[in-house]
Amino acid sequence: MLGEHRYTVRSTWTGDRGSGTSGYRDYDRAVTIEVEGKPALLASSDKAFRGDPSRWNPEDLLLSALSECHLLSYLHACVQAGVVVVGYEDEATGVMVEDGRGGGAFREVVLRPRVTVADAAMVDAAHAAHRQANEWCFIANSVNFPVRHEATIVVAPA
Repeated sequence: MLGEHRYTVRSTWTGDRGSGTSGYRDYDRAVTIEVEGKPALLASSDKAFRGDPSRWNPEDLLLSALSECHLLSYLHACVQAGVVVVGYEDEATGVMVEDGRGGGAFREVVLRPRVTVADAAMVDAAHAAHRQANEWCFIANSVNFPVRHEATIVVAPA
């Protein structure tokens, strides 16, 4: 089904310490992110940018979105290819580089999925499904940096 899909998120800054943004060090970077009907997500900037390291930051959220989108696209690709996945974990990493002018950009993200399949005869198709998942992943198709995959496929014990 082709179509246009809209998403809504509410981000509320909760870091006013009483004097607003009167100075760079005078406010907290605390944010609450909400989607109707879902639990609130507590967020902040990264610790390197005066944020709270116990909260999610935008960089964490972008990396999480890429990892989850690939995972879900991959599972669909495996169903279509007849590959039975019984386990999937990803250790994704991303590199963001500051530009010296107050901004920056991600240079790349590497997804390292470790996939467990039900049968050894499925290994080749399981590897191929990563290429298909990459083509289908909406988030990877929306970013302007490479999203690489270093997948490991293992067979479940009999």
